Amino acid sequence: MKSERQVAIVTGAGNGIGRASAVALAEAGMDVVCADINADTAETTASTGRQHGVDAISLQVDVGDVAEIDAMVAAAVERFGRLDVIVNNAGVTRSAHIMDLTEEDWDRMHRVNAKGVFFCLQAAARQLIEQGGGGRIINIASISGRGFKGTSNAAYSASKGAVISLTKTAAQQLGEHGITVNSVCPGVTRTAIVDEIIGTRARERGVSVDEYLEEFTKDIPIRRANDPEDIAAMVAFLASPAARNITGQSYNVDGGLVTS
Repeated sequence: MKSERQVAIVTGAGNGIGRASAVALAEAGMDVVCADINADTAETTASTGRQHGVDAISLQVDVGDVAEIDAMVAAAVERFGRLDVIVNNAGVTRSAHIMDLTEEDWDRMHRVNAKGVFFCLQAAARQLIEQGGGGRIINIASISGRGFKGTSNAAYSASKGAVISLTKTAAQQLGEHGITVNSVCPGVTRTAIVDEIIGTRARERGVSVDEYLEEFTKDIPIRRANDPEDIAAMVAFLASPAARNITGQSYNVDGGLVTS
């Protein structure tokens, strides 16, 4: 049966920005497919989503596997009869200097952060076009893709730069179908991945986490890192009717850290 509500897929929905985005869309009245490589955390997010009076399901998905991406979209349509929004959030990184990165690092990050985003976008667009057009594609990039000097590593920056570029091209080519494509570029955001990087760098410098965090945030004009909910608010806006004529854009949510 076709859902009377809009339907969204969120990848990497098990924690951090993905979890906050899935919950924000549920709060906005959408049914949500919570996809994550970790089945348990995906279900935790879906359970939270259902508390907002919508239907939410969890799927275990590796977005680096195109067959699993196709199965994810098919499962969403089988359950809800439609798709309206996809948030391509799943991503991986690690803290490393450019000279310490390996081929394995490069392949791992680009498999998830670039290849995964592209094929999720493509699979969602295929379904949206089949439905008659319309819909929203929201990619989670990073200010690292804009040259942020505090990036976790160069391979990660390259993968996120690819997402920003993909967003522009996809918006141009999918616009005729009424599909909008935008990306969100988070700055320093207190997720589990970022907290792990902060801990690593604090140990390397021989300082406490609090001392390193104070140093790390001093260049942010508003003097605070993002919470995942700050990114989710932009995601919810881009998925809303208010953003119907916005496409091909990449929005920094970073407290003013990067201004281009």
